[in-house]
Amino acid sequence: MSAPVYQLDRVNRIFGTTHAVRDVGFDLAPGQRLGIVGESGSGKSTLLRMMAALDHPTSGQIRFDGQRIDNLAERHLAFLRSRVQVVFQDPRSSLNPRMKVGDIITEPLRSRLLRGRTGVADPRARLRQVLDEVGLPSDSANRYPHEFSGGQRQRIAIARALAPRPRVLLADEPVSALDVSVRAQVLNLLTDLVAEYGLTTVFVSHDLQVVRHVCDTVAVLRRGEIVESGPIEQVYDHPGHEYTRELLAAIPRLR
Repeated sequence: MSAPVYQLDRVNRIFGTTHAVRDVGFDLAPGQRLGIVGESGSGKSTLLRMMAALDHPTSGQIRFDGQRIDNLAERHLAFLRSRVQVVFQDPRSSLNPRMKVGDIITEPLRSRLLRGRTGVADPRARLRQVLDEVGLPSDSANRYPHEFSGGQRQRIAIARALAPRPRVLLADEPVSALDVSVRAQVLNLLTDLVAEYGLTTVFVSHDLQVVRHVCDTVAVLRRGEIVESGPIEQVYDHPGHEYTRELLAAIPRLR
């Protein structure tokens, strides 16, 4: 059996008097697609940021490929940055409006921290490839983010995440800021690319239907604590915790 990609052990995050993440622990296997669900304020995004080493636990340990990342300074995280990429909720705030799209997408390939670690020999060729993979024309590279729709901007963010050929994709509510009409398109694109690249994935969402579409396992977070986890079909069809049942009962159904 393959070693876990991530190992979280009794992870806590406290902000002042708020216990945002409480004693969270799990292993993430290679190729696993884990959905983390819960209502707003349940600690989902805080947990994802700690897995990306954009924030640090108050206590507990997070290991990536067996190496602790919770106690490392940014200058020591090159091994993580080359293998783990993040797609954030709102592409308007995650894309630099002063940079052309081509420079945004290839930025991870030019990073001093990642230089020589991505396995990408020709950044321009890689740029053309990922633009094609996310369904954007090659001339998009010479335009600015504001010239694109919300769905197109999220495609740009996905292209940037894929550019360094990561092993793990962390997605924080990646379709919730989009118009309903384009959510399904971007979600299907993301699902296809995760499968094509064989990515290990952590997908944070308050939308249980979205998670069921993308993921094979799920963890239910309530007030910073995992109250239930397991295979998607098991948890959705036979929920064991009252909170999970409440979340499932709140899913809109067509009449």
